[in-house]
Amino acid sequence: MIAPLRVGFVTGATPDKWARSWRAGRRESLHLVPTTEADQVDGVRDGSLDMAIVRLPVDRDDLHCVRLYDELQVAVASREHLLAAADDEVSLADLADEQLVRPHASGWTPTADQLDWPPMSEQEAIETVAAGTGVVILPMSVARIHQRKDVVSRVVSDLGPTTIALVWRIERDDEVTQAFVGVTKGRTPRSSR
Repeated sequence: MIAPLRVGFVTGATPDKWARSWRAGRRESLHLVPTTEADQVDGVRDGSLDMAIVRLPVDRDDLHCVRLYDELQVAVASREHLLAAADDEVSLADLADEQLVRPHASGWTPTADQLDWPPMSEQEAIETVAAGTGVVILPMSVARIHQRKDVVSRVVSDLGPTTIALVWRIERDDEVTQAFVGVTKGRTPRSSR
């Protein structure tokens, strides 16, 4: 029996098109396993996952890493917040005096007085801002997953995108692994590397 390929994916990542391509062209079954951003590489490191679709940055020691795509970051606030008056975008200067209810991973370090909240999940952060308290900055895909009628999201124009990547252990660089990398890069069984 052929062992399944176990691929983790972080909240907001979109593995479906690659899973369809894999299942259409490979004998090995594919098991997709949701992970959180906090533990997105743990399964790869402990061997419970063969690969993971992660949101950078991650510790790349002993891991191969292939960039897949970038996504915009958005500020999310209550529909009653001033942010709702902005057309499509806001800048970091527009957020300078805002209370951030959750730190975010890349591109900007808020001041200590902007982060005066206990740790919380993305969903809890959205619930908090929906209640009219503060703003949260999230990747657009994560904001869409937790979208509610009582919040708005606006692209943060001067905050760099987050990057989604595929990681796997260096010692696991076999044909099956490379076949999945190929699927994520758009290669077909007839393509060459």
